[in-house]
Amino acid sequence: MTAIEQTEAARPRGTRLPRRARRNQLLGAAQEVFVAQGYHSAAMDDIAERAGVSKPVLYQHFPGKLDLYLALLDQHCESLLQSVRTALASTTDNSLRVRATMDAYFAYVEDDGGAFRLVFESDLTNEPSVRERVDRVTFGCAEAICEVIAEDTGLSKAESMLLASGLGGLAQVVARSWLHSDRSVPRDQAVQLLTSLAWRGIAGFPLHGSEHHGEHH
Repeated sequence: MTAIEQTEAARPRGTRLPRRARRNQLLGAAQEVFVAQGYHSAAMDDIAERAGVSKPVLYQHFPGKLDLYLALLDQHCESLLQSVRTALASTTDNSLRVRATMDAYFAYVEDDGGAFRLVFESDLTNEPSVRERVDRVTFGCAEAICEVIAEDTGLSKAESMLLASGLGGLAQVVARSWLHSDRSVPRDQAVQLLTSLAWRGIAGFPLHGSEHHGEHH
């Protein structure tokens, strides 16, 4: 059952949806249309029809197609950032942190709604407001990873940020590649493979304050 169908099923017959519920319904419809058609091919008519509302109702909530797209981007960029932060905070064991972070990206791309396509595979990246949001979530995730690396290794902020950007980029690109290969490797196995690759690299940096340069985290 889609988000729209769930919303309609929960609404007593003959009642008007509260504004927030209607907004969420419209966002759900827009997401389905944007994911299926891309931004440029999608039309407000398609979104209104998918939501089962008139175009005037749609325009009451969102002045235009770009407003809808940006609202979805804000929502799903924040979702990824929170998932990465939650993964990093889930344990103090750094090998498990790496695995949890890799898995957060895999879970994000595997979500049935396909929201990751709006963030990482958008056909609107030349639009400055879209590019700014994608750059912001990429930087935010890297910054969250960077904080852990800097704290645990004693590397400078700049050095830690480079490593963090590498880990985040690796996770995002490989997770998408895995999905596009029709999940040819089971998710747990794919996450473990990627974790092993990433951990072999990051574990080579000594813990801050350790006496031996090669000591693992």
